[in-house]
Order: sequence, then C-alpha cells, then structure tokens
Amino acid sequence: MTASQATTCGRTTLTHPGKTRTDGGSTDGVRGTVATGRAAQELGLKRGEFDLAVLLGLIRTEESPGGGIPRVRRAEIDRLRTTAGFPESLRDKVRTAGTAEAASLLGVSPVRFTGLARIGCVAPVAFYLNRYRAVVWLYLVEELTGFAAREPELLTGRAPAGMRTMLEAGRDLRGRNWRARRTDRLLGRTADPWARAAVQAAALDPVQLAEVVDDPYERAYLARMRPAAGFGRQGSVSGREAMEQLLLADEPDEILWCRVNLAMELDRARESRAAPRPGGFGEPYGTAAVTAGQLVAPVRPSDGAVGRGPGRGTAPRRRRPGLRLLTRLAGGRPRGRAR
Repeated sequence: MTASQATTCGRTTLTHPGKTRTDGGSTDGVRGTVATGRAAQELGLKRGEFDLAVLLGLIRTEESPGGGIPRVRRAEIDRLRTTAGFPESLRDKVRTAGTAEAASLLGVSPVRFTGLARIGCVAPVAFYLNRYRAVVWLYLVEELTGFAAREPELLTGRAPAGMRTMLEAGRDLRGRNWRARRTDRLLGRTADPWARAAVQAAALDPVQLAEVVDDPYERAYLARMRPAAGFGRQGSVSGREAMEQLLLADEPDEILWCRVNLAMELDRARESRAAPRPGGFGEPYGTAAVTAGQLVAPVRPSDGAVGRGPGRGTAPRRRRPGLRLLTRLAGGRPRGRAR
C-alpha cells in the first residue's frame, strides 16, 4: 500500500530501479564522475531530456553523502554510449509531445486527445507553464504509440458512454496521474525510510501534513529530505509557485491515499531512527542508526525493551500500528486545497 495510486482510463491501478549516490568533485575524473550538464552534452541530450531520463531511471546519478548536485559516473556514460542505436535510441525514449503533436501522432483531434488524457487513458510525464502560466502537459511518444496499438477503438467513432460521462462530470486525472508516476519513480530511487516518507509528504499541504505528522521536528526533517521539484529553470516566482501547486493532491480520495501512505512510511522511518532534534539528538528508537540509502526492515521491540528517546522525558509510545494509523488519519476529514 506504499505505492502511489494512478488512474488509467477510469481504472485505478497501483503501480518501481534504485541507486546509490556518492561524492564527485567539480571536474572530470574525481571519483570517476562528471557534472550532469557535461553528461547531458556527452549523451546528446538537452537538459530537460536529461532530467526526464534520470527520473525514468534511464540514467543513474550519484551525489555526495553530504548532499549537493548529482553527478554521473563515467562508466554510466560509457554504458549508454555503447547501447544499440545510440544516441537516437536514448533520445527516442525521452521524446515527448504536447497535445497538438500527440493528437497528430494518434490521428485524432486535439479535443479527442485531451478527453482521453483527462480520463486517464494516457498519463503525462512532464509539464511546463506557457507565458500565460497555463499548464502544458507533455506525454512520452513511446507511450502514445503503445496506447494506439492497444486501444485503437478509442481513437475512432463515437466516444464510449463511460468516457462521455466522466468528461461531462468535469473529471480530469492528468495532474493526479503525473503525481502518481513521479512518486513511483522517486520511491524507486531510495530505500532510506525518511527519504521515502518525504516523497509521500510532498503531496500534502501544510495543514494535511500537520494532521498526519504532529511532531514539528519530524516535519522539519521531512522538509529537509524532500526531493527536488525537478521543474527545471523557471522564469518567475509566481510561475514556480503555480507549478508547486501541482505537486499537491487535490481530491479527497487522493488526499486520503497520500495520508495513509505517509503514515505507513513514517512508522517505518521512526523504527529506523529518530528525526534530529536540537542538541544533536536523533538516535534511533531501539535499533542502530542506518546509513542513507540502506534498506531497513521494521523493528518492533518487545514491551519494556525500548529506552528513553533522546530529548524526551519518557520512552516513545509503541501503540499498535493499526491504532496509530487510524488515530492520525481520523484527525480530520481529507479536503482539497483552497483555490
């Protein structure tokens, strides 16, 4: 239940690559890595294409243990350059199309294509804001051609009744499906419990987040572990704010789904180590600290075996996970953001 939730053609589906990262300096040859800009150039990709390839798991990146800008190993570049059909084969995997081009590829009108995208038949992989700050969704060409081969009946004739009903009701799953696939990819890139919880937390607004995570130190740690938005270079603060709004779940059932997943990931994170606190506190609850990126199995000490948590007057309470989860989720009815 920790996977994100996507909707395809009105059907709800659950939808994973992992990587370690290490330090690399600012020049080629430092621990065998190069900067991402140089890697993109050597792979014949534009920066947006490179970022998308990383998100899709096509290119493995690394970063220093203390954080910093990701880098790419020279061996990874060499591996990609020796694949069949390089560089066209790599470009084809990250080629995207907007609504007009996508409609042309499928042989339908832009209106018909938009309807298919709104009900979840095709899911956007990226987006940008045009000069009017309107969202322009982008779709993987490879996925569009695959959809056309699987569902040719949806491209011609009268739209199915179910599709018409959803569109008349104002259904639009594009933002939701983009968030779902982004969450899946980010979860697939880390095994660190707090980093995984931070991925789930990114989909909730501050009010929803505070209802699930009542400890301010834990919320601060989640904010520090939060993955980069990955929107590329934006020209204005208002544009970035508009884009960041798309990160947030905006329908009651999607919000509830995110709250449940966050609560479950948070339980695992707390069992691996405590969130840092003033004075350097942040020792784990009853188990050894874990290195970032290390997969940690849940640890459930027996009653009385848990010592006093750092910075706390008493030992952390160990309620049964089910009760703890229900208590947090019952704090408030899921609700959409103010618009």
